[in-house]
Amino acid sequence: MTEQSSYRHLREFREAFDKPEPLAWPEISHGQLLMMMSPKKQHQLVAHRLRTQLEPQLSADLVLMLETDMEDPGLGVLRVPDLVVIDEEEATAESDAIDPRRCHLVIEIVSRSNPSNDYEGKLRDYPAMGVPHYLIVDPRDGSAVHHWAPTRRTGAPTYDNRQHYTFSDIITVADWKIDTAALPRYSQDTGR
Repeated sequence: MTEQSSYRHLREFREAFDKPEPLAWPEISHGQLLMMMSPKKQHQLVAHRLRTQLEPQLSADLVLMLETDMEDPGLGVLRVPDLVVIDEEEATAESDAIDPRRCHLVIEIVSRSNPSNDYEGKLRDYPAMGVPHYLIVDPRDGSAVHHWAPTRRTGAPTYDNRQHYTFSDIITVADWKIDTAALPRYSQDTGR
């Protein structure tokens, strides 16, 4: 079975799937269906604060979307970014999923239940999909990492550049600024 046919089967299964609580919609990567817990309120508060900072900075031809399918069938990858900045034209296109080549920024908020998904799996998939800017925000320890300039120079897709931040820094991504001092850290007794 090829990667594409395996992806098609997983995609069909996902569409027919009855999502049990408390799981989020599954993602697909490298022939696997990836199940995650639904975001908890602290995770959603970080997403809200990021959204309220970014939206006023976007030009009229850009849209910020939350938890929307983004897929590259050729790679056999379907991800559901926490936040993604895309062209307005892509937001109104016929397809159900975002074309990653039409996005400008993906932001993932690290969950306690599966941090490797953001730091490893998505850090492998997003440059392969051509995502130009990938920002990982980690409320577990109050840090963030901005990755940009996807490349294949070293064989496997990766990002040429990265910059580390702590919650108190101002992050600059393209023409946008994010004040991380406004982002809460997770409390000790709750999850994602």
